[in-house]
Amino acid sequence: MEQNKIYQNVPLRDFNSWRVGGLAENFLICSDKEKLAELLRAKKIPQPITFIGLGSNTLFRDGGYHGTIIMLHKGISEVKEEPPDLIYAEAGLSCSKLSKFAAKSGYKNCAFFAGIPGTVGGALAMNAGCYGFETWNFVKQVLTIDMDGHQHIRQKEEFEINYRYVEPKNKKEFFLAAWLEFEKGNKEVSEQEIKSLLFTRKESQPLNWPTGGSTFRNPENHYAAKLIEECQLKGYQIGGARVSEKHANFIINTGDASADDIERLIIHIQSEVYKSKNIHLETEVKIIGNKLNDH
Repeated sequence: MEQNKIYQNVPLRDFNSWRVGGLAENFLICSDKEKLAELLRAKKIPQPITFIGLGSNTLFRDGGYHGTIIMLHKGISEVKEEPPDLIYAEAGLSCSKLSKFAAKSGYKNCAFFAGIPGTVGGALAMNAGCYGFETWNFVKQVLTIDMDGHQHIRQKEEFEINYRYVEPKNKKEFFLAAWLEFEKGNKEVSEQEIKSLLFTRKESQPLNWPTGGSTFRNPENHYAAKLIEECQLKGYQIGGARVSEKHANFIINTGDASADDIERLIIHIQSEVYKSKNIHLETEVKIIGNKLNDH
């Protein structure tokens, strides 16, 4: 697909890890930040706009998306060191590549990024994390863009940050890049930590199935997977969507699932856990677009 060109009626199932969803009315892969800014300034991108990276942690509904999906992964994805001890990473860069770059550059506590199945932009937007670390633990400042194509450098203090939650204190802007601050460490140790983490992830998560990543946030003092398992929901299936027997906080597409199958399974899990535990599970995945019967 050519960059900087807006395509119509693009199947979203080709651009998310669940492999479901309807058509994007407009779809754009942008080659760089300046081109994106130029298109926004010229008002050439139909609104509303949603940015995606690898399409993990995202459920696109079967009725598609009315507006424009902008994919950053294949275009805005530079990573480099910036003296004295910062790493500059653009929003479309995969978290796995960031982790490996930081380790190779001799930084520590970067391995957890290899366990996040998305891009830097998505990790910034939701404060993604795993294995005891969160993205914003390491953010020094970020580069954002507004709907008029103006870019801004924002400090960490300009955002309200919590578990799987990030809210800007200024008007609506989108993440383009971040400057991350890791402590200096040992290259070999960091690279070994990545290998170990990836092995653990492979052993504990259903990576051989189409899945959106962790479906629910962990409630305070609880693990979503444990709550779901205690409700005897492992293996429970609606249509082609099934609760993974390997890790209960993952919903897998067994091959022919619709987005509606997945969403109905999400709602069923929430209902059963609330009935049994009096705990409401909040989704970690972002649900985007229209149902087939929406008008």
